[in-house]
Amino acid sequence: MTYALSVLDKSPVVRGESPTDALNRTVALARRAEALGYSRFWVAEHHNTPDLASSSPEVLLAFLAAHTRTIRIGSGGVMLQHYSAYKVAENFNLLESLAPGRVDLGVGKAPGGLPLSTKALQGSRDLASRPDFPTQLRELNSFLVTDAAARPEGLDATPRPTTLAEKFLLGASIESAALAAELGWNFVFARHLNGDDATLSAAISTYRDATGKTPIVALAAVVARNAADAKAQADQFTPFRVSIPNGQSVTVGSEAQAAEYARQAGVTDFTVERRASNALAGNGHDIVAALDDLAGRYGVTEFILDFANSGDSRLEAVELVAAARQADRPTALSA
Repeated sequence: MTYALSVLDKSPVVRGESPTDALNRTVALARRAEALGYSRFWVAEHHNTPDLASSSPEVLLAFLAAHTRTIRIGSGGVMLQHYSAYKVAENFNLLESLAPGRVDLGVGKAPGGLPLSTKALQGSRDLASRPDFPTQLRELNSFLVTDAAARPEGLDATPRPTTLAEKFLLGASIESAALAAELGWNFVFARHLNGDDATLSAAISTYRDATGKTPIVALAAVVARNAADAKAQADQFTPFRVSIPNGQSVTVGSEAQAAEYARQAGVTDFTVERRASNALAGNGHDIVAALDDLAGRYGVTEFILDFANSGDSRLEAVELVAAARQADRPTALSA
């Protein structure tokens, strides 16, 4: 099955190490993914989370650009609700100017943290007049287009690069697929957040019917030489969907996090839905077999893998998948 493979990394901080250690590992992982032929290396945005060092993808991407040469680098993704669309456009035009032809702007709707960090990020904004997410995304798009007449009059997101960053909307719904298609953005379906295959199929069809293209699919994976070890690790990951009245539903990693989300939001009336873990788990050949199955069923031409392995085992994980892909099918990962 022909499809490209890419990597999403959250820079997890292992107990007993510093954030610097975690970020150095992310750089090493990006360099290894590049050497192995992965297509993209994306970094996430998470706030007020001591066990993750990835709070500012734009800053980390500039460092990654200086330490890699060919792999595409990008955000998976910028949490647009917190920021000025104009500033996001400036950041990514600058990154594209630093690394021409290599930058991906991935944008997400989620907050990337619990309500306290969201309040801190948006504290100086008039939330009553804040535009909704589709309006924000359309505004961002207006700053990124090549046609000067389509931009707000007299306003340009400088520097204006000679090439444009590729644009990706990250989502887990049919509505997100339709919005990406409307704006001419690439779409990434976050199957690691929404493992409902009916929704995945409908989102792919919605986007493909409108654009003629197939979305990228993002997946969580735990990979080990011993498949049983990987599956035991994966069993520890259980997503919970918490919903509060008149608020955004978010996916968290535990019931305790769900309760904390509601507490920080100042509500007692909330619901929590336990969802089955949909992380792929096994040795490299198991992961490739699962990817082959998904590609065959849905016509997927690229997967982004969020390796949930701890610490240095993420380096081994990208190697195990690459080796299995090469053994099963002697072609480049980006084929």
